[in-house]
Amino acid sequence: MSRYNATEDPFCYPGTQVLINKAGLRDQDELDQFEQLMYLTRAEEPLPTGNLDYEHYKRIHHHFFQDVYDWAGQSREIRTGKGGNWFCFPEYIDGEMTRIFGQLVNEDHLIGLTNSKHFAERAAYYIAEINAIHPFREGNGRCQLTLLDILLVNSGFTMNEDQIDPDIFMQAMIASFRGDNGPLERAILDLMS
Repeated sequence: MSRYNATEDPFCYPGTQVLINKAGLRDQDELDQFEQLMYLTRAEEPLPTGNLDYEHYKRIHHHFFQDVYDWAGQSREIRTGKGGNWFCFPEYIDGEMTRIFGQLVNEDHLIGLTNSKHFAERAAYYIAEINAIHPFREGNGRCQLTLLDILLVNSGFTMNEDQIDPDIFMQAMIASFRGDNGPLERAILDLMS
């Protein structure tokens, strides 16, 4: 997993950047493996039901990471960033996530967007916004892909997971953070079937 910039992180073991976890793992590689195993195990189970709002999104995060972190499903409480860029400060996360999911409701969760290019454009907007907010301490990307999958299915599309190139998707997310959603739109189009 990518390492984050963080300030005064009480969620890490002292003197490390390893997140405190339910398995007591203090080695980052071991934690990464455990986290992925638990995520994949929970991914085989039905997702929690809900209105596809911010509260539902938090329940999805909790579902995936409940076996790993005590704070699964809770919004991030520390300032963090990647590559010298800071994500939304914690005091604004709940308001920003409520705002973005309110916009998604106003667009009827993209239901009815049968034009794949238009769907990809709108989905890229929402995924980019949620990524910039980065509501959780860990697990944001996997929750974003889950949301994208839900939006795709609700609009009659399917996600071809074989078409997800992690490097291309990561570069697209970085570009979107800088205000260019074009690569993310193309990455979404590539995985739509």
